[in-house]
Amino acid sequence: MYSLIWLVPIVPFAGFLLLAFAGRYLPRRAVAIIGPGAVGLSAAVMLLISGQFLAAPPAGYAYEQTLWSWIATGGLEVGFTLYLDPLSVVMGCVITVVGFLIHVYATAYMAEDEGYSKFFAYMNLFVGAMLLLVLGQNLLVLYLGWEGVGLCSYLLIGFWYKKPENGAAAMKAFIVTRIGDVALLIGLFLLVVQFGTLDIPAILAAAPGAWAVGAPAAVAAALLLLGGAVGKSAQLPLQTWLPDAMAGPTPVSALIHAATMVTAGVYLIARLHALFALAPGALLLVGIIGAATLLLAAFSALAQHDLKRILAYSTISQLGYMFLALGVGAWTAALFHFMTHAFFKALLFLGAGAIIHSLRDEQNIFRMGGLRRRLPAVYWTFLAGALALAAAPLITAGFYSKDLILFAAWVSPVGNRWLWGAGLLGAFLTALYTFRMVFLVFHGPERTAPHGRPGPAMTVPLMILALLSLLGGFVETPADLGGVHLFSSFLGHALPGLAAHGSPALEAALQLLSTVAVLGGIALAYQLYLRRREATARWLARPAPDAARRLLLAGWGFDWLYDRLFVRPFVWLATVNKDDSVDAFFRGLARASLLLHGALSRAQTGNLRWYAVGFALGVMALLAIVVFR
Repeated sequence: MYSLIWLVPIVPFAGFLLLAFAGRYLPRRAVAIIGPGAVGLSAAVMLLISGQFLAAPPAGYAYEQTLWSWIATGGLEVGFTLYLDPLSVVMGCVITVVGFLIHVYATAYMAEDEGYSKFFAYMNLFVGAMLLLVLGQNLLVLYLGWEGVGLCSYLLIGFWYKKPENGAAAMKAFIVTRIGDVALLIGLFLLVVQFGTLDIPAILAAAPGAWAVGAPAAVAAALLLLGGAVGKSAQLPLQTWLPDAMAGPTPVSALIHAATMVTAGVYLIARLHALFALAPGALLLVGIIGAATLLLAAFSALAQHDLKRILAYSTISQLGYMFLALGVGAWTAALFHFMTHAFFKALLFLGAGAIIHSLRDEQNIFRMGGLRRRLPAVYWTFLAGALALAAAPLITAGFYSKDLILFAAWVSPVGNRWLWGAGLLGAFLTALYTFRMVFLVFHGPERTAPHGRPGPAMTVPLMILALLSLLGGFVETPADLGGVHLFSSFLGHALPGLAAHGSPALEAALQLLSTVAVLGGIALAYQLYLRRREATARWLARPAPDAARRLLLAGWGFDWLYDRLFVRPFVWLATVNKDDSVDAFFRGLARASLLLHGALSRAQTGNLRWYAVGFALGVMALLAIVVFR
């Protein structure tokens, strides 16, 4: 069964090729089968392989499959090799299963779009590239998938390219993430020069012997890799592209934000954990970036009025939790939150899409309300996702994954109380902005009447994701709630466990604090946006709160700052240099040649006597040089 691993990324690529070249000639029903079917088949193969991996794991809990030799020169050999271990099993299963549900949903959501086959071609390519990224045995295959998801994000965010703002959003995502990609590429060059190989297992095995803890080369490599992760996972200071990525169709938002592109940075750091362990300063920086990002994004989500932008800032914030976990060495906690986040964030985006679809593209939450009676299936599934995002205690997957991160931040040798405090405050803010959204969209008076209800193709994926959002956390529970460690035990064969462990009493106390924070956030949202909505609106209209709201609405002004620091100076230089100063030298050389030609051409008079005089003078000059040298 392991030998079929090549089918997992290849089938979506095959679906892309078929739809790209023949999609325009196929009926929509065929496209609706091929697009989701390719990802569904990939998911089925991945689940079968995962089942065998659990039942009869390969030797060393790792399996490699080399499809062909890619590069063999100068002692460097790079194969197109796939790698299966517990980390890639978890990533592969989440990507394919969630990706399949999103594809099924998209068959209805995009049913009237003129680019139907092109959309599914891009979506298949996106899933295939992400699978290549997580299944690559070496850094070159990983980087191929890395660049593939970057290209697909550009194509899908700007899918409705006839609107200029959509094209601008796609270009922004491509350029901003490219900054991190350049850092990653330099880091890969450093690793291949140092170790003479791009094989990830070989590098992880050799690094502790080649570099001492804190060695400059180890720190440089870790920081460069972190730069790539920050760009792809939209962490400070490269987070500005993600809210604008909402320009793409909602299924694209669900795919990018839940299970694919934005989690690539988390996967990169987890996969190369041994390198970060050799650079404690860089690892601490990962945690600090995560803590700062989760707070800044959570505050920004509080001020948004666009439903999808609230979820976009929420994604940035939840990725911050994953970076926080990585920064304190809680590798499995980060991946656990990745899995639960994929379930509930895909659910919330698809639920938002169903709402927007029913309201004929209305996205302003202040123009919604009272939808719980008109869209009951969407309401109850969306509520399940909201509870999981807010980490409602005991009953949601988000509670168990976020609680594990907060506990790790407290007890880890490289954690500290400040990081834990940031995570706790983030839990309160998450509950507040999540239920602000729920109360304004589904409760209160109806402001925009929905037109119809979503069909089975949209509601069935919502129901499946709702179940996963509620039940998916029970594979890893704390000691006082059953002490189940299925997830961490499985991933423990690929990632080291947390160095320190706290007592069950301490863990229970921290759970109680996080529960109070979450319930407090929900209660405050209830008071502000349901019971006293008009009073809250009047207070927010005051000068000081309104100024703070506008700052948060603009994402703390990062776009404004970058526009003045980088965009405008670059545009000014381009305007000044519109004739291209580099070409000025060559244009000058051409003009000098023309002037010299004009001067020499004057000597061509056609008068034989002048030619004879010139010849005589030349001979005399040569004789003088010979005699007097």
